[in-house]
Amino acid sequence: MDLRAILMGLAFSFMWSSAFASARMIVMDAPPLTALAVRFALSGAIAVGIAAALGQSARLTRAQWRNVVIFGICQNALYLGLNFVAMVRVEAGLASIIASMMPLMVAALGWAVFDTRVRPLGVAGLAAGFAGAAIIMGTRLEGGVDPAGVAMCLAGMTALAVATLALRGAASGGNLLMVVGLQMWVGALVLAPAAWLTEVPAVTWTPRLFAAFAYTTLVPGLLATLLWFHLVGRIGAVKAATFHFLNPFFGVAVAALLLGERLQVWDIAGVAIIAAGILAVQRSRAAGPG
Repeated sequence: MDLRAILMGLAFSFMWSSAFASARMIVMDAPPLTALAVRFALSGAIAVGIAAALGQSARLTRAQWRNVVIFGICQNALYLGLNFVAMVRVEAGLASIIASMMPLMVAALGWAVFDTRVRPLGVAGLAAGFAGAAIIMGTRLEGGVDPAGVAMCLAGMTALAVATLALRGAASGGNLLMVVGLQMWVGALVLAPAAWLTEVPAVTWTPRLFAAFAYTTLVPGLLATLLWFHLVGRIGAVKAATFHFLNPFFGVAVAALLLGERLQVWDIAGVAIIAAGILAVQRSRAAGPG
């Protein structure tokens, strides 16, 4: 792995993890589903516009449209929608820790549902990762964290893991930016009616809201997604996925720095165990098939 790939991986992990803090800022001032639907509409318009200018076509294959619909619903509407609603109830650091377990959930579901072989190191990594999560959840629940918010984060993370497994090997066919933009529009179309039915569109217009919304739309929403696909193309999916083990650290660090969220000793211990579990699972995959 060359220096450029390492820098790309670090940048992706930081951008992805920072999205939880910016989302927490947004939901302090605006209804979560309404804000997210508007964000997807804008991000999608930017991505589709740039893609069209680059000559990318919206005439997709059947497999590409399947990619667009499944990821648009599971990643954008369910995963991010549930996380935005949850962050009205729970802190950004906790939401980022739960979301960072996604590679573990993918490996566990692959093992249980698709009978994917898991090496002993991978099994140990799965056990460690879920043990670390149990430590954090136990201490947070005892401290009074909202169980409904935690359940929403877990449901969203599971939806993204299912989509990841369903689209194993899916390709963009050279229309990457167009596919990303259309996925965002699918998310907006699903979330807009839900927002209209369940939320009162009361917004507190603050500089914090404008800054967080712009950052979330452009950096985690567009730049991190494109950077991830370029990283996978450069070093492969298995090596690229090892950068996920940094997500719990970046997530809690950014939330503590920007939002002043307090960390407990058990939080730090649980994050370290989860990160070690993710790394073990990825190293197990790199060691050979299965």
